[in-house]
Amino acid sequence: MAVIDVNGLTYTYPGSLSPALKDVSFQVEAGQLVAVVGANGSGKSTLCLALAGLIPALFQGQLQGTATVCGMETHLHSPGQFAGRVGLVLQNPGSQLSGMRYTVYEEVAFGLENLGVLRTEMPTRIEQALQQVQLIELRDRSPYTLSGGQQQRLALASVLALKPSVLLLDEPTAMLDPQGSQEIFEVVQRLAQAGTTVLVAEHQLEWIARYADRVIALAQGELILNGVPGDVLTSAHLPETGIGWLRYTQAAALGRSRGMWLVGQALPTTLEQAAEGFKRALSGRESEDADSD
Repeated sequence: MAVIDVNGLTYTYPGSLSPALKDVSFQVEAGQLVAVVGANGSGKSTLCLALAGLIPALFQGQLQGTATVCGMETHLHSPGQFAGRVGLVLQNPGSQLSGMRYTVYEEVAFGLENLGVLRTEMPTRIEQALQQVQLIELRDRSPYTLSGGQQQRLALASVLALKPSVLLLDEPTAMLDPQGSQEIFEVVQRLAQAGTTVLVAEHQLEWIARYADRVIALAQGELILNGVPGDVLTSAHLPETGIGWLRYTQAAALGRSRGMWLVGQALPTTLEQAAEGFKRALSGRESEDADSD
């Protein structure tokens, strides 16, 4: 049974004339790391809010279709019933800080206290979460003295400590440098491998190509592509919708038009794939030149 089951989901915000999501359907199995890509306004954030049970409960609006997460239809349950089962990390970490704790350590403890986790369990959970996002050395710092990227890590740690079955991440690397982005994706990949179901809305396609099991592409609220990274990220539809291609894919496509990429060879999505593909094409041309001599 799918952990996330979205069927014909359409949602329109109050006062809006057009839906933010239009007849979206897909499933996510346990332990999958699924990335959602799309240009600004494509519906990525709205989808995350819907799966967290916040739409339509907190935002009202008009909802059609269903979104079932951990066996619960979101429109039939309150947001509080998803707490501890579904974890949501928003793009703006400042919106998730409690404003009621003086240290990083206490901030991570805040959610555990609200869920009624035993105090004997809290230290292990807190330290493990801070270790995962590499904030353990800042445990005694005020959350408001952290950089934007560090606050993003803290927001993630606060959710990880709750050990949710489903983790929803909305642009988690928006405030991080390349090294920090890679570290976050390595964390969520390990979580998925351990059984956590992860859905991440992300604009940095390079990390998606390396770490995602599956990619869903949205355009103006509609699901246009759903498949493995190698297929979705090289689709001709991506440039048409404003998502664009990775630079490796662009280079290979240009090379193919100039006879520098083997006919029938899939376009690459990583540097390693691109290097190997150009190497094969070069070897093929050298063989042809040798035969002609």
